Amino acid sequence: MAQYEKIIIPSVGEKIKVKEGQLVVPDNPILAFIEGDGTGPDIWRASKRVFDSAVEKAYKGKKKIAWMEIYAGEKALSVYGKDKWLPEETVDAIQDYQIAIKGPLTTPVGGGIRSLNVALRQQLDLFACVRPVKYYAGVPSPMKRPKDVDIIIFRENTEDVYAGIEFKSGTKEAEDVRKYIEEKSGKMIRKDSSIGIKPMSEFGSRRLVKKAIDYAIANNKKNITLVHKGNIMKFTEGSFKEWGYQVAKEDYKDILITEEELSSKYNSKLPEGMIIIKDRIADSMFQQLLLRPSEYDVLATPNLNGDYISDAAAAQVGGLGIAPGANISYSAAIFEATHGTAPKYANMDKINPGSLILSGVMMFDYIGWKKVGGLIENALKKTIKSKIVTYDFARQMVGAKEVKTSQFADEIIKNMK
Repeated sequence: MAQYEKIIIPSVGEKIKVKEGQLVVPDNPILAFIEGDGTGPDIWRASKRVFDSAVEKAYKGKKKIAWMEIYAGEKALSVYGKDKWLPEETVDAIQDYQIAIKGPLTTPVGGGIRSLNVALRQQLDLFACVRPVKYYAGVPSPMKRPKDVDIIIFRENTEDVYAGIEFKSGTKEAEDVRKYIEEKSGKMIRKDSSIGIKPMSEFGSRRLVKKAIDYAIANNKKNITLVHKGNIMKFTEGSFKEWGYQVAKEDYKDILITEEELSSKYNSKLPEGMIIIKDRIADSMFQQLLLRPSEYDVLATPNLNGDYISDAAAAQVGGLGIAPGANISYSAAIFEATHGTAPKYANMDKINPGSLILSGVMMFDYIGWKKVGGLIENALKKTIKSKIVTYDFARQMVGAKEVKTSQFADEIIKNMK
């Protein structure tokens, strides 16, 4: 068993292992967690109680989580010292133990790591950001029919503009790149420009689309949509679309059909057991999610498009406070609250823990403990429907009772059946 400088391995509990590409989960798995910054500790404490209660109710003591704290963000600075925003052993521990769940993390200002979340994704090659978005009855929403939104977004997580390849205006590097581009492409760039590079590879695009297709098949979805801006960025996002269709044609030709094939071969009636693969321009997709969301099940997107679309879709069903997320590779996975740290509410026991709790539902489903995830999700639904909610929902709901973060967790635990 690996030894760490600051991380304390639980005295009870076993590692989750990977065998032939599948997780092997013991009855007492060690799961890593990062509390998070700002409101992170508040929502983690509430979420952990919900998780442990659901496991106990589901398995009557036969299964139990052994929690192992690992560090990133501001707490890592206090544990490891200056500039240790993301200690190496935190990354090592996630690789060793496969699964982690985390609260929101502060983005360092004025140098160092651009984003701790991006750094974790890139260092662990967590190439798929997975964001399910659906409506829970009673949640305040600006939409007339929020219940029509039930999608899952697979966002490529390691490439695109998030690769962080930028050259600041006025530097020699920016000038060298500017001159090189002008020489090679004939395209003129203003001399005072900052320049960013947008790499998108066939390898990265294909594996993301494959992950999305596999999910659609496993969960009996009717369609998958490639979202891109290929009409303008023809060799990056346009290639993402083409590579996605290639994956469908080469690896899933007996399952996937295009919209053109649906019309020409099947008279626009989807055959039993088949899935439609289609594509939409990114700006059109935003409109589609507002006007006809029920026509979309699974979206596969490049990095930047997926960032925009997942947050915009979450706003339709109540906001990021109740939007879960996961970052997944072939084995390692980090489940996370998708909102920010909200430091002005830190230690006030006020923030909605729903995003982290629902990310826990994703985590339990991922490790095969679906009974636990079901208990939590159903109890959350019942709690929201009873209008016993945190301030963010209470201020928008007629007749609601506002409760603290910890009290909201109490209500969820009470409603577990």
